[in-house]
Amino acid sequence: MLIALEGLDQSGKETQARLLRDHLREDGRKARVASFPDYGTAIGEEIARALQGEREYGPEVMQLLYIANRYERRPDLERWLAADIALVCDRYVASSIAYGEAHGLEQAWLVDMQRFLPAPDVTILLDIAPETATLRKAVGRDRYEADLALQGRVRESYLRQAEQPGWLRVDGEQSPPDVAAAIAGAVDAVLERP
Repeated sequence: MLIALEGLDQSGKETQARLLRDHLREDGRKARVASFPDYGTAIGEEIARALQGEREYGPEVMQLLYIANRYERRPDLERWLAADIALVCDRYVASSIAYGEAHGLEQAWLVDMQRFLPAPDVTILLDIAPETATLRKAVGRDRYEADLALQGRVRESYLRQAEQPGWLRVDGEQSPPDVAAAIAGAVDAVLERP
């Protein structure tokens, strides 16, 4: 099973990914977390430079870098899934759609570019307001995090995507334990389906 956690920066994805992995392990399942972008790869390093303003790329190139970063890890993702490991992704394909749309790119192109990546079984949106993200991290914000209008457009895209089957919207404004309980309950329900 591949479970994608999506949402604005500071929505709690990293924390909730670890908590969900631990929950799955407590239930006797093999589970691991994969985070995107993966800054440990060559493409991931280039993404980090761009986010810090050391490189200037247009929106198309940035999304191609993010997508290429996921393709770099595709063999690992496929191997883990084939080994019956529950894979929890801290960001995945919906991030490129949300951020790409927020920059005026076409959703169809963003979806098509990622069609050969393993599809998520469930995508969970940790929904917070852009202002909450700013309050949770007031300094050291990268160029995307610092752009409140951009964050608003990203949230709108996520909310549209979350209307599709296979998505669950969780109120990320709640306490971390409440968010974790909502996620665990939703994932347990998916796992119990025949």
